Amino acid sequence: MHIIFGKDEALQLEKKYTVLELDLIQFGQDGPVAPAYCVIENMSILDLPRVASMRALHENLILNYRGRDWKYCLDAMEHLQGFWGGELDSFYQNLRDRIQPFLDNPPSESWSPVIQK
Repeated sequence: MHIIFGKDEALQLEKKYTVLELDLIQFGQDGPVAPAYCVIENMSILDLPRVASMRALHENLILNYRGRDWKYCLDAMEHLQGFWGGELDSFYQNLRDRIQPFLDNPPSESWSPVIQK
C-alpha cells in the first residue's frame, strides 16, 4: 500500500487505482491539514464485485470515526478486515487501537481526528 497526501494527487490516481482516504494529518502545529490516502494496487479479481460496497463502508467508517461513533467503526472494521488484499489491515488495527480507550473514557469536546506529526 502506498500513502499519498493531498486531494489533487489522489484524484489523478483514482483514474487507474482504488484510492481511499485514511486520516487527516497536520505537519507541525501551524501547518495545513492534509488528507492522507492509500493507493490499493493489488486486488483479487474475485473481490471486484464488492469494491463499490466496501468503498462505501470504508468511507462511512472514516466519517463515523470523525463523528465519534465508535461502535459503528468497530462493526465496520469487522467487515473491512481482510478486504483490499489485506493492504489496509494494519490501518484498521491502528484505528481500532485508537478507538479502544474511547469506549470507556470518551474523549473531551476538544478531541480532533487530525493526527499531529
